[in-house]
Amino acid sequence: MFNFSGTRPNNLGVKDGKLAPCPETPNCVSSQSEAPQSKIDPLPAVSIGDLKNVVSNMEGTTIVEETDNYLYAEFKTKLMGYVDDVEFYFDSDAKVVQVRSASRLGKSDLGVNRKRIEEIRAQL
Repeated sequence: MFNFSGTRPNNLGVKDGKLAPCPETPNCVSSQSEAPQSKIDPLPAVSIGDLKNVVSNMEGTTIVEETDNYLYAEFKTKLMGYVDDVEFYFDSDAKVVQVRSASRLGKSDLGVNRKRIEEIRAQL
């Protein structure tokens, strides 16, 4: 059994209304990014509880942290055990849920992070 989980990042969370920026590698998407390769639209304004219901029912999900305006989940792939860190921040000023989804290891994610966020969007 392979384990490619990597180490949990220590730069996650909301700081001054912002989620951590995406790295230069093409394995991250963020609604707060300005870079075309990592830019994704924010999610519609929904409660963190509603978001947690959708995310919790997805395969390989572990909820790491939850507050009234923030949700952090880890998604682990079944085959190789790769872990992606996914954050949601209810931005009350913009009336949207800001999102960031990033792979811990590797350079390319083959579009997995973007696909996951769009799947969540569709379920909302």
